[in-house]
Amino acid sequence: MWWLLTIAVIGMVFIIERLITLSRAKVNTRKLIGTVITTLKTEGVQAAAEECQKWRGPIAAILYSGLQKADKGDEAVETAIGTAGVIEMSFLERGLVWVSSVTTIAPLLGFLGTVSGMINAFEAIAASEQVNAKLVASGISEALITTASGLVVAIPATIGYNYFVSAIDRFVIEMEETSAELIEELERMKG
Repeated sequence: MWWLLTIAVIGMVFIIERLITLSRAKVNTRKLIGTVITTLKTEGVQAAAEECQKWRGPIAAILYSGLQKADKGDEAVETAIGTAGVIEMSFLERGLVWVSSVTTIAPLLGFLGTVSGMINAFEAIAASEQVNAKLVASGISEALITTASGLVVAIPATIGYNYFVSAIDRFVIEMEETSAELIEELERMKG
């Protein structure tokens, strides 16, 4: 049970950390790209890059990286955006391996407790002259409690992990859409 408690605490720490990080990374993407493109059209590339720095989150960082390479051509912009995207994705995914590990380890520890409880129950039966329900009840109780505890820890961790993965997928789509819009606008300004 101590191992399960340790795993539960680790899971909660990383779930709370990811919730805070992802909520801070969230921005109004439409407003951001609209402001950046308007600034790009009216004031130029440098002003648009400065506008990106006023915003927080991975999408602003990717747009900023692309704008920094705008004078070097379309390929340089796309490379900068791709590189920044990889860096921002690693930031968004940081710690998810721990949440995923909790979803796997907690039920396994619960099942280990089940095996331990059943071993205790059978040892009690083997050591006894006469078998009765009270004799095996504590071993079976241990088995069921640890199994339930493992599942109680794993289920919220699984829900959290799935939520984070879907939130990160939404960030990726927004990053791709806004990057494409920026590249189109830069090409339009050249032509």
